[in-house]
Amino acid sequence: MDFTALEIAKKLNGTVEGDANVFINSLSKIEDAHAGSISFLSNSKYFHFLEKTKASAVIVSKNIKVSDRISTTLIRVDDAYAAFTQLLILWSESSAKKQVGIHKTAQVDPTAHLAEGVFLGAYVCVGPNSILEEGVQVHAHSVIGADVQIKKRTHLHPRVTLLDQTKIGAHCILHSGVVIGSDGFGFAPQGQNSYLKIPQIGNVIVHDHVEIGANTTIDRATLGSTVIQEGVKLDNLVQIAHNVEIGKNTVIAAQTGIAGSTKIGAHCVIGGQVGIAGHLTLGDGVQIQGQTGVIKNIPSGKAIQGTPAVEYKSYYKSYALFKRLPSIESRLSSLENNR
Repeated sequence: MDFTALEIAKKLNGTVEGDANVFINSLSKIEDAHAGSISFLSNSKYFHFLEKTKASAVIVSKNIKVSDRISTTLIRVDDAYAAFTQLLILWSESSAKKQVGIHKTAQVDPTAHLAEGVFLGAYVCVGPNSILEEGVQVHAHSVIGADVQIKKRTHLHPRVTLLDQTKIGAHCILHSGVVIGSDGFGFAPQGQNSYLKIPQIGNVIVHDHVEIGANTTIDRATLGSTVIQEGVKLDNLVQIAHNVEIGKNTVIAAQTGIAGSTKIGAHCVIGGQVGIAGHLTLGDGVQIQGQTGVIKNIPSGKAIQGTPAVEYKSYYKSYALFKRLPSIESRLSSLENNR
């Protein structure tokens, strides 16, 4: 796609400094840009690239002062990072090819209902009584079980599995390898070190505008539903156990695991490799740093880190002391030996 710098600036509510008619045909990082590409600059550690970049245009914030030696065209906006994100969205939408139709190898149960504009790729399977609404895209080798509901314009990448009774909202994105609706991890201890499997007869409900990363798994509830509320974003390799509930617009980074029946509030930010024990309640707006272990309830608005998790500032005060323990121990030993 070709746009002029002026056309891009209008889309981003920005202004142009330099050649407004220069053509842009690609997006790139500022450090390895080439003629015809557009980049952005928001982090001060990349400022030195601005003088030597080969990008035909660079998006910068209005308050950034630049050298007179800058030859590339600048597009000034309120927030360069946010504007470039908006441009990425516009660019991907303009170049995306929406597929329609049913591939000849797809297997669709006669009782399933496919609305207008649904796409099924090669070797997709759709089970009995499942409903796919308008514009749903299901790509190759994905499996949709019985009584599944997928609302309009949701996109399933290749090899997604939705097991029976799963409900997926509108405008969701499920990346490759996602598995939703597997049995929760429920086993009742029996005599002589054996276990009895507890039937998992609930389901999973995913609301609108949710994105789920590759190889993430969400287990069905034992009873009732495992619930992912509107706007939640899950990274790759996240494990959500049975009967977990995640509030609106919460984001969770990769390799995080949430044990059964834990309730997480809205607008939380959870870092990578976080472990959250079962049957807990985390309030709204909680921030959890990477590699934290959560073993108790967390009130709304708290920032925590460490294992077991403590308040963020307390953790760093404790860590500062922890790093000094060898020298403190050495000094104490020296004092004792000199008595």
